[in-house]
Amino acid sequence: MTDERIDVRRTITTAPEAIFAVLCDPQGHVSIDGSGMLMDATGAPVGAVGDSFVVHMDREALNDYPMGRYDVTVTITTFVPEREIAWTILGRIRPQLGHVYGYTLQPVDEGTLVTSYYDWSSADQVWKDAGIFPVISESALRATLGILARTVQGKRSPT
Repeated sequence: MTDERIDVRRTITTAPEAIFAVLCDPQGHVSIDGSGMLMDATGAPVGAVGDSFVVHMDREALNDYPMGRYDVTVTITTFVPEREIAWTILGRIRPQLGHVYGYTLQPVDEGTLVTSYYDWSSADQVWKDAGIFPVISESALRATLGILARTVQGKRSPT
């Protein structure tokens, strides 16, 4: 972690392609969200830089700013199949925040080392000066990785 970036890692005992499929699917983002803000999504799975979809949000989960329900457009900024996906959020506020969310996937003996990152180093200075970052906490990123693991690994019988 730096002053303007959070990285969290988790090894998931699943192949990268299964994880990447969830990360490319708008409904996958909603399903694994650990922040509680993503309510639903509209759009097709992404397959390249520049692809986008809409996420229907509710800021109430964070209880920080009274924004109510709103929509944002997720626009893919990095797309390396089965290795990395990243996006920026375009919303109704101006100037745009300019923060980036992403995942890198690295095959390891046990499955896939997944790194979730949240980077606001290129965010508009107006928002940096406002002191709103990080919008999402490290614990929310960790929770998302846990939900991702549960989602792609499926349910297991108790031991």
